[in-house]
Amino acid sequence: MMQSLSDMLFTQGFGTRRVCAGLVQQGLVQLDGNTVTDALHEVEVREGLPFTVQGQAWEYHAPAYVMLHKPAGTECSQKPSAWPSIYTLLPAPLRQRPQKGAVQGVQAIGRLDQDTTGLLILTDDGKLIHRMASPRHHVPKVYQVRCKHPVDAKQVQRLLDGVVLDDDPKSVKAAACVQTGEHTLDLTLTEGKYHQVKRMLAAVGNRVEGLHRSRIGALELPADLAAGQWRWLSEAQLVALTTK
Repeated sequence: MMQSLSDMLFTQGFGTRRVCAGLVQQGLVQLDGNTVTDALHEVEVREGLPFTVQGQAWEYHAPAYVMLHKPAGTECSQKPSAWPSIYTLLPAPLRQRPQKGAVQGVQAIGRLDQDTTGLLILTDDGKLIHRMASPRHHVPKVYQVRCKHPVDAKQVQRLLDGVVLDDDPKSVKAAACVQTGEHTLDLTLTEGKYHQVKRMLAAVGNRVEGLHRSRIGALELPADLAAGQWRWLSEAQLVALTTK
């Protein structure tokens, strides 16, 4: 697909079309190592096309798929109430990507509590957001849980059999539950309710003191992605994300 360079920058979140044209005309955009100053310069866009804006390397992606290692003390909201927003951890172009609707930029698929860490996926692909968020698809999510009290086999079995939460007469159960230490376990869920892990542990007589999401689908949080960092998803990782 051919696009003018300024239009390409616009789709990638670098500002209005006028701003993007100005970036090009000021010599702030490079393609293939060469500075381009013609905003109408035709570009054959493709996934992963490298370019540079104001000295920073970028890749073309339509739509955008990124992973974020959420740190503690952040909220998964564009308008946080008490803690910094996870969106402040992303560069401006990812937050400004144009959308047909009122909301701009990539959006988190689901939320984690402010004190929960781990894997978040953000995208501007509405179909993927719907697919991953829909309870009908039962996408598994693995949480590493640190408990206040020692975990015993009875608690693990109750989590597997199902517990009743205070606001829903229908029981909820873990898809898998593996004790990893005296006070720790890996809990796999295929649905997402408000404070679900914390409430499930409370229902079996324990208390969550630390919570970390390590996997969504078959996609693991990379060991080398530090808290607060983000990166593009590869095609293989995108497949893993949607694979149970």
